[in-house]
Amino acid sequence: MSDVQVTGINKKDRFSSHEGITHLGAANWKWTRAAVIKSIEEKSNTFYTLVNGNRGNIGVVSGQNGKYVRTYADGKWNDNLLSLPELA
Repeated sequence: MSDVQVTGINKKDRFSSHEGITHLGAANWKWTRAAVIKSIEEKSNTFYTLVNGNRGNIGVVSGQNGKYVRTYADGKWNDNLLSLPELA
């Protein structure tokens, strides 16, 4: 199992919520949200963000439109993913 840092995302549009994230990745890789969710659920990889020196573990959350990814840090779900830059 790898512990993988996510440094960027793609969203349907710039105002999208967590459910609007389509891809997660870094400089040398880019996965669909569905692939990241599958990897987390199968426990084949863990994913995290590092924003201002604070680690946020990425987990799977069920919303009214299905499963999506969100960061969890300091004992609560937060918006670290949405603060990441857009991937190329």
